Amino acid sequence: MVATEQYIFGYGSLTSFGIGLSARLEDHRRVWGVAMDNRMTIRGYKYYRLPADGTRPAVFVAFLDMVAEPRTHTDGVLLSVDDATLRSVDRRERNYDRFDVTASVSDAPGRIWAYRGTQDGRERLRLGRTRGTAVVDRTYRDSVLLGFAEHGIGDDLDTGGLPLIDLERVDLSSP
Repeated sequence: MVATEQYIFGYGSLTSFGIGLSARLEDHRRVWGVAMDNRMTIRGYKYYRLPADGTRPAVFVAFLDMVAEPRTHTDGVLLSVDDATLRSVDRRERNYDRFDVTASVSDAPGRIWAYRGTQDGRERLRLGRTRGTAVVDRTYRDSVLLGFAEHGIGDDLDTGGLPLIDLERVDLSSP
């Protein structure tokens, strides 16, 4: 049995995960679409604090997502993965579901996966927007822009009205 090449279509923070092939995903648009509730402590995950005083703000931290939208496209990077790496990325992308986008990428070199926001992740952002407490972490945005620059992706990542603030990420150990 011959193994099929597998790729992840990185359109946000995954663009900075190594060398990949430039690609365009048709009929999908990049948006600030999911969030985490920074008030929650989840072992094995993360939270954010303010660098100025170390306090943990009661905000919803937004992350990039993609939505299906005809006649649009999203530029990104195809990252070659094996099954073990794919399982690892699945765990990392806890606010997202993996789905097959092979048919939406011209000249796909193999099976292509992408991640889209879970219903819960999208609901957290909706709640944060409604309460006026949804924000974008400047470090996250800047690291995505760096990944874009390395791969020639031209998107300025307009935050869509969400405040851009300086946060410090704190990773929590797993149980």
